[in-house]
Amino acid sequence: MSEASKENIMRKIRIEKVTLNIGVKAPADSERAYQLLEKITGRKPVYTKASRKARTFKVRRGLPIGAKVTLRGEEAKQMLLRLVQAKGNKLSESNFDENGNFGFGIAEYLDIPGIKYDPQLGVMGLDVFVNLERPGFRVRRRKYNKSKIGKKHRITKKEAIVFVKEELGIIVE
Repeated sequence: MSEASKENIMRKIRIEKVTLNIGVKAPADSERAYQLLEKITGRKPVYTKASRKARTFKVRRGLPIGAKVTLRGEEAKQMLLRLVQAKGNKLSESNFDENGNFGFGIAEYLDIPGIKYDPQLGVMGLDVFVNLERPGFRVRRRKYNKSKIGKKHRITKKEAIVFVKEELGIIVE
């Protein structure tokens, strides 16, 4: 048997989803965040709403306080590669959590290649979160007969870093 055929396909890591999120200071700015995410991704975002009230920030329950959009599949991978270029194609080891997921922030959307300044939007930053998975992770999401993912099948921080370096070509310091 060749080396490639010996590799277990159930151990192969893949990108489950990439989520772009913008939180705003004032509820009135959530419309600008929505438009910016639509401009960056070409997808229709959703508003994030406050789950509880915070009187000091003049926020009440149900008020829009941001916007987010989730990308999956090949589109997610291409967007991730484009967004990492805004960070100089480098990530820190501290960006990764113990479950193999990672995230990073972009201070200004102007750093993203191919995006030009829009005076109506102003200058805004965004957060990018990436969830990684292996085949078989569906058992924790399915409706019927939910189950936990076995300890050996979970993605560790080291495995996630190796995946990002080898598959995506991102430098991790």
